[in-house]
Amino acid sequence: MKIENGQLAAAEQKLSPHHDERSDPNDISVLVVHGISLPAGEFGQPYIDQLFMGTIDINAHPTFDVLEGLKVSAHLVIHRDGRMVQYVPFHKRAWHAGVSHYAGRRRCNDFAIGIELEGTDTEPYTKEQYQQLAKVAAALVQTYPLLTRQRIVGHQHIAPVRKTDPGPAFDWQRFRNLLNEEL
Repeated sequence: MKIENGQLAAAEQKLSPHHDERSDPNDISVLVVHGISLPAGEFGQPYIDQLFMGTIDINAHPTFDVLEGLKVSAHLVIHRDGRMVQYVPFHKRAWHAGVSHYAGRRRCNDFAIGIELEGTDTEPYTKEQYQQLAKVAAALVQTYPLLTRQRIVGHQHIAPVRKTDPGPAFDWQRFRNLLNEEL
C-alpha cells in the first residue's frame, strides 16, 4: 500500500473537520486499533461516516442522543467488506483516543494513528478487515520510523477502564501473523 503526503492511495478520501495539527508531526509512534458500529451491532449504515464528518442526525436512532455535539474522527475506517475511507491524513491529529495514555505518555492523539474497524467487541471481524489492516499497518510501519509492530495496540490498552474495543472478538495473533507476512 502506498502512502503519500499522509494519504493512503487505496482509500477513499474524505476530510473530517474533527482534526488539527500535531504538535510534532514526526512523533507518530503508536497505532491504535478501534472497533465501531452505529447503531451498536449494525453494519453497513451511513452513520460512522456521518459521525466523523460532523453531519450525523442525532434523531436518526434513539441511541444517538449521546452523540450530540461529539467531535470525533479516526484516520481510517476499514469496513466489513474491506473498503477503506480515510478521514484525516496520517500526519495530522485525528480525535480518536480521548483520555488515554501509552508508555508513560498521556494524550495519545498527539502521537497516535487511529484505525477503526467496523465491528463490535463480540462479533468476529472479517477476513477482509484483517487483510487490509495488516497491509495498512505494514505501510505505516515502513513510513513512520518511530512506529514499530510492537507499538500497535487496541483502544482498550490506552484507555483501559473507559474502552473495551476492539474487544475479545479481535484476534491479535491472526493480525500479527498477517502483519509479519507483510513486513
